[in-house]
Amino acid sequence: MGWFSSDRRKARVSNNWNQLSDIRQLEELKKESNSRPIVIFKHSTRCSVSFMALQRLESDWPLNNSDASAWFLDLLAFRNVSNQIEQEFGVIHQSPQVLVIRNEACVYEASHSQITPRELKRAL
Repeated sequence: MGWFSSDRRKARVSNNWNQLSDIRQLEELKKESNSRPIVIFKHSTRCSVSFMALQRLESDWPLNNSDASAWFLDLLAFRNVSNQIEQEFGVIHQSPQVLVIRNEACVYEASHSQITPRELKRAL
């Protein structure tokens, strides 16, 4: 089984991630961020750099469910959600990109080769 379904617009990822696919989910994530950090990974299924960043995180997964709530956003399928994230948290859109949300604010952001399991764990 590969990372992507035959329809490349729909990424198939490991069970580490919840799927972020609707703007309405952002309000719930903001509320949840008051009790534990939220990690959002923004991924483009057409970008090899994004795929490598995802593989790097997956190969040495730095989180367990008690550390944070992890969310995966397929940018090609749900660009409107990414645009809303940019507005809500004041973080310029990049791909790939990982964000840590705590107390309803983005407290950490990394993109491209800066996305590493060690740095993500440190941000939490």
